[in-house]
Amino acid sequence: MLLFWSASIALSSFTLAASSKLLLPTCPAAFNLTPQPSDPTRSFSVSSVSARAPARAVCSSSAAGMGLLKVPAENLFVSEPDPLLFGNDENAENDPTWTNGNWLKSRFHFSFAEYHDPQRSQYGVLRVMNDDLVQPNRGFGTHGHRNMEIVTYVVEGALTHQDSMGTAETLERGSVQFMTAGTGVRHSEHNRDKARPLRFIQIWINPVQLGLQPNYGSLRGSLDQRHNKLAHLVSPVDKLNKMGEAGEIKINQDAHIYVAELDTGRQVALSLSEGRMAYVLCVEGALSMEGPFGKESLTKHDAARVDGSGAITFSALENEDKEPGHVLIVEMAQK
Repeated sequence: MLLFWSASIALSSFTLAASSKLLLPTCPAAFNLTPQPSDPTRSFSVSSVSARAPARAVCSSSAAGMGLLKVPAENLFVSEPDPLLFGNDENAENDPTWTNGNWLKSRFHFSFAEYHDPQRSQYGVLRVMNDDLVQPNRGFGTHGHRNMEIVTYVVEGALTHQDSMGTAETLERGSVQFMTAGTGVRHSEHNRDKARPLRFIQIWINPVQLGLQPNYGSLRGSLDQRHNKLAHLVSPVDKLNKMGEAGEIKINQDAHIYVAELDTGRQVALSLSEGRMAYVLCVEGALSMEGPFGKESLTKHDAARVDGSGAITFSALENEDKEPGHVLIVEMAQK
């Protein structure tokens, strides 16, 4: 199992030429996200990982020139790797603070580790989106990356980071960190809390060029930044969004990241220009998306791919967990 995760980390040493994106308002066969037959070279032991294969996606479209492809939560590949991976102790079977039986439950939006599907290699310059739930006193030991822009958004708990550039810090809910892996960086990410789980969204974006100088930065989030409004967290180096705004964190690619936490009934809007695309994740709660493609609803862990120009309105819906409508959006140039 360690081999598969090491291979995925090695993916960050180069950019992929292939690009998966919605082209126009219909839903052609190219959008079929049904899993392909398993590659026998990627077989793995059930004792080392528990995984759930993806289901199909749902497509909406509009003659107005904006398309939407919903990616339901059950569509995501779920991985629960061996606890010895990255130097963890065995699972704490009787610990009441644990919310999952395995130390890590990871939802992969794109091919990663033991999951490989050529139909889901990436979306535009978005190479990886992993939704990770880490149990108390567990984490990812020191490992390396190269040539990738890595952004991590903390959803709950506390993330403790250390790296080969000398950085050491702990970030809580709403905070975001980034690394330009460039020529090479080594780091670890842990949940040092003994009672609370840690959930974070890790995003890998292909950089504009290889061999950049490694860099690290972070932003400590506050609810005021994102409560009933879009917080512009990440933007390209030396580039503004269409409203003339810059994100707090700069990365080496034409991509922006926004988040919002909406009370029930409240809404925010984001416009996509011609030649832009977006990947939307419902982090918590439930959301309605409305635009030229029509209307679509998302619940926790659902995602959507959006392509084409027009305005999208996000509204928070009531949900059983009484969570805010928490949305994360990666907006980028079509590649």
